[in-house]
Amino acid sequence: MTATIYHNPRCSKSRQTLEILEEKGVSLNIVRYLDQPPSEEELRLVLSKLGIGPRDLMRTSEDIYSEKGLDDPSLSDDELIAAMLENPILIERPIVVNGDKAAIGRPPSQVLDIV
Repeated sequence: MTATIYHNPRCSKSRQTLEILEEKGVSLNIVRYLDQPPSEEELRLVLSKLGIGPRDLMRTSEDIYSEKGLDDPSLSDDELIAAMLENPILIERPIVVNGDKAAIGRPPSQVLDIV
């Protein structure tokens, strides 16, 4: 089985997670999600596999989060997902998906639970 990593090569945690997976010999599909953002369907599937809501997957420290008023608690899940699709920098990284499981690589070793 091939696992998918939503990867940002400029992120140290993402690079560390990729390195851990490669050292373990995990077959990988590497998605540079800033260049190839997930579709809405893919993002919803990842959220389902992670078992979290959209706000829990958002990088709230990104400037665009506050610029777009995404800290508004009245925003719906659909609105938050739309914001992540429009601005993929808002998506927490790295995310590893393996079959019906997914994990966020924070810390990087956390992804070992699903491979």
